[in-house]
Amino acid sequence: MKKKQIIWLQIIYWSLNFFGTVITPLYFLDREDDLQSTVLRITFFLSGIITFYICYLIIIPKVFRQEKVYTVILSFFLSILCFATVRYLMEEVLLPVTFGFRNYNEETGLLYYFFDNIYYGCINVFIAGIMWLLEKFGVIETERQKLEQERNEAKIQALKTQINPHFIFNTLNNIYSLVYQNSEKALPAIEELSQLLRYSTKDLEKNFIPLEKEIGYLESLIELEKLRIKNPELLMIEKKINHSNLNISPMLLVPFVENAFKHGDFSGKGFTMKISDDNQTLNFHLQNFKKQRSKDSLSGIGIGNVKKRLEILYPKRHELNISETEAEFSVDLKIDLK
Repeated sequence: MKKKQIIWLQIIYWSLNFFGTVITPLYFLDREDDLQSTVLRITFFLSGIITFYICYLIIIPKVFRQEKVYTVILSFFLSILCFATVRYLMEEVLLPVTFGFRNYNEETGLLYYFFDNIYYGCINVFIAGIMWLLEKFGVIETERQKLEQERNEAKIQALKTQINPHFIFNTLNNIYSLVYQNSEKALPAIEELSQLLRYSTKDLEKNFIPLEKEIGYLESLIELEKLRIKNPELLMIEKKINHSNLNISPMLLVPFVENAFKHGDFSGKGFTMKISDDNQTLNFHLQNFKKQRSKDSLSGIGIGNVKKRLEILYPKRHELNISETEAEFSVDLKIDLK
């Protein structure tokens, strides 16, 4: 439970306590309107509130240990002793001097005084313990969530760094092939790769980037791959983006496109990619033909990383379906980007 909630619980508790201890007997009970009774009710209330915060702020935090039973007993004993001491100082020392009366008979012994106040003091001590535990568990839960968030961020950064080298490795293989063939497409390919690396180096450090920029990665990648494909006109791309302010985790869609080029059959065939953001929901569809004896589309570092990142970043806010037939691979991804 959060600190603010604990404070409000204390305000409510002490308001009800004051109303029940001081106000109710004063206005609703007969023969409870004399000065002595009112003063004693006020000193009882003050003893309770002083003991509560000594217990809540000092005794329990310093003495109580959940794994050791004797600390529970010691905390309770010290808290009751505190209540009895505060009440004794108020009602048996201060009141006789200021008002000329006391609560107990003058002959009352300290041992009897202590045991008699176990009953009166245990409620406030119990409530103080409950609120301290609620606050402690709230702090523990907050720290746990913070550690979980830091761990997830570390995972995401690690996954990003895996995607980048994997992508570079595959692209360099393509460029190597062009250079080996002395193709005039080699220099444009190197320039396109340089542009992609500038994008990825700068934006991989960010948690989120504009959706348009992620789509720009895809378009640059496709342009790079077109340099080695005989029929680039067969690559069908349909884009419909209406919300330019939407953000997405960087390099989240790139592995799907890269996977299509790596395992797809482009000998007289192409692929279809559709991207839209209707109702601020990303709809990504990719379909391509398979190479003969191509390994399963679910394999590979890039796709596995995307699945992990989706689970961390968009829990219960995404749908990913990857399917295949004997001839085709198909990817359908929906992400709620609101």
